[in-house]
Amino acid sequence: MICTSIQHKSYEEILALLDDPWIEMAEIRLDRCELSDEEIEDLFANTDTPLIATCRISEVGAEEAERRLGVAVRAGARFADLEVEADAGFSKRFRAICEECGTEIIRSFHDFSGTPDLEYLQQVRDRCYRYGADIAKVVVTAHNAEDATRIIELYDGHPLVAFAMGDAGRSTRIECLKAGAPFSYACLPEEATAPGQIDYITMHREVYGNWRGFFRNSLQMPASKSFAQRAIIAAALADGRSHLRGYSPCADSESALEVARTLGAKVRIDGSTLTIDGIGGAHTSLETLHTGESGLLTRLMIPLMATINDGPVTITGEKTLTRRPLKGVSDIMASFGVIVRENTVPMRVEGRIIPGVAEISGKDGSQLISGLLTALPLFDKPSTLIVTDPKSIPYMFITCDVLKHFGIKISSEMEGDAKMLEEQDWSGCTGVTFKIRGGQMYHAADFDIEGDWSSAANFLVAGAIFGKAEVLGLDTSSLQADLSIADILVEAGAVVSEMDGAVCVSRAPLEAFEVDLNNAPDIFPIVSVLAAFCAGESVISGVGRLVGKESDRASAILEMLSGLGVQAFVVGDDLHVCGETLTSRLLNGQLLRGGAFTSHADHRMAMALRIAALGAAPAAGSSAGQAPAQAAGPAGPITIDDTTCVAKSFPGFWEMFD
Repeated sequence: MICTSIQHKSYEEILALLDDPWIEMAEIRLDRCELSDEEIEDLFANTDTPLIATCRISEVGAEEAERRLGVAVRAGARFADLEVEADAGFSKRFRAICEECGTEIIRSFHDFSGTPDLEYLQQVRDRCYRYGADIAKVVVTAHNAEDATRIIELYDGHPLVAFAMGDAGRSTRIECLKAGAPFSYACLPEEATAPGQIDYITMHREVYGNWRGFFRNSLQMPASKSFAQRAIIAAALADGRSHLRGYSPCADSESALEVARTLGAKVRIDGSTLTIDGIGGAHTSLETLHTGESGLLTRLMIPLMATINDGPVTITGEKTLTRRPLKGVSDIMASFGVIVRENTVPMRVEGRIIPGVAEISGKDGSQLISGLLTALPLFDKPSTLIVTDPKSIPYMFITCDVLKHFGIKISSEMEGDAKMLEEQDWSGCTGVTFKIRGGQMYHAADFDIEGDWSSAANFLVAGAIFGKAEVLGLDTSSLQADLSIADILVEAGAVVSEMDGAVCVSRAPLEAFEVDLNNAPDIFPIVSVLAAFCAGESVISGVGRLVGKESDRASAILEMLSGLGVQAFVVGDDLHVCGETLTSRLLNGQLLRGGAFTSHADHRMAMALRIAALGAAPAAGSSAGQAPAQAAGPAGPITIDDTTCVAKSFPGFWEMFD
């Protein structure tokens, strides 16, 4: 990325500059800008532009530099820069406050006289790291081409910004990005902060050429089908009339509405509001039940059919569902006295649930457990579900939350390690016990369906890699597992904020991350695309949870990344992705490969591929975003064989994206 140094500007002038789309990152020279503490605090607390707080001791003295940097760091500075020569006390206090506030530390060294030998430069760089640097900054003065070459030789894979001042070092300000620097410095026109500095407009053209980013505002997300399907079935079971607000159609939710009608409920759609007259305590006498392509709906209805249907029933489906094994269903249902023949649809469900105490494995996911939680309250006797090795835990609690609105009470107790207890981290959960009181009834309710974090993840990742995205309709306190995309983006280095009901993500220097997606497998494809644009090797856990999705998603992701020219491999349950920042890809000719790709009829894969296509090299002569360097593989657009599959969850995706 390009960081523009801002000096000798007033508060109002800085605010105006930060609105300039050409300025993607900025260094605020607190030693050269006359700003009050209140103005410093406001600048660093209320901007989506990644900012570096810099205050040179040589300009204002150690005491004043420490004070101004402290104000900026406490306000939320993304980076703070301190000379490596600062005394030990200042350094210790600076490091402590940055660690407390989550600010990345830049320790910097400047030589305004020349370029020392490589061994000395390496010692200086290593000293920056010893003194707490997250990013070492080494700036020298080049008198000739040999000096410029020597400073670039300093890169060894560690976070480093190293370049040379002076006319002879001008090229190093861009060469350093090719070598792996997370950002380089530019200046405002006619306001160079150091000899040889390039103005930010010129530098932007030299780095990006005519490449266009992704900038989208006010993107309204569709309803979460996880919430919608659960609420539709609960309303269908209820006595009386329910109103579900915030509904938006997709294939899976429409299948749930059709199931509700088949059960005998009356459904009316008025704009974004569903009105459902439920069947109360009535039983059904169905011979077949069609659940479309929805794995969740199928697993919800298996226990329910063994509860409210008088006699055996055959559950049918369509498209990818007919090829997806419903692992663990037969064994779990057998523990309740129900026989399920076949492990794919069509499947026959025979027998009636026997309530009681059962210990079941959650290793194959949460959906059938959600079905049991929906069905067991309807029996006269109480039941206890002891879930071992739970996966997709948040979705179990989404079920409990939805059912609570319709009058169903379920208590739960989680077991786990200290991290889970202290941080409420789902990955540390080793077991969940649900206690379900018998003799309950579903009652009509008015219910607001949340916006979908799974859909939003695609646009948020696009903004983090390629520009900026503002998404509406999301609940930041949601139980949805895919809310974790916000934390993943923060860990990768993106700027994430919430303002006036919108979730905003902006580009920033992205770095490798580690994340466990056992509880959020739906965002695995788009998170793997994010990893491809993060410097270093990212590790994404939860590969085993990808089997049995709309595609063999683990194989599909590896095939996608390989086709795009991204090195990736699986070790055990972990996907390793070797990434490179967008800036580095542009300058090194490593944009993603274009060509024909398959979505495997998987809506999540199709959407992830469309986001990845933003980082593919255009065809020669293309006017749509010609990059300064071509991809290592075939140039040209990414084409996807099946784009209609997104209708399963987000039929308006293509229109909204374009």
